[in-house]
Amino acid sequence: MFKKALENIVEKTDGSLGALIMGADGLSVEKFFTDAGHEANLDVTAAEFTSLVRNASRSSNDLDLGNLRELVVTLGNVTLVMRLFNKDYFAVLALKPEGNVGRGRYELRKAELMLAKEFAV
Repeated sequence: MFKKALENIVEKTDGSLGALIMGADGLSVEKFFTDAGHEANLDVTAAEFTSLVRNASRSSNDLDLGNLRELVVTLGNVTLVMRLFNKDYFAVLALKPEGNVGRGRYELRKAELMLAKEFAV
């Protein structure tokens, strides 16, 4: 079920390199990559950015701004869109610089709604 959801996100978003469902511990639950995504070493990238998600989440709670829902990081060669399902799990979509970020955000939100019961606390 998770792999199919990730595959749909990647196929429907122009410029996608891959998508992952990550645990807050930095380990991937499931992943789906294009050939370019495999070459980009997205497993390692997503694991490294898990600490950024944890820190941003902690900061938003400390400042009483509510729970972190989404984080977008734009780098020279890749844009990462991270959508939190809950405090323990989130999805990561990696896009080429010219990728369609708006469509990617939309597809991640759809996947979040579809998979909500799987990640209910």
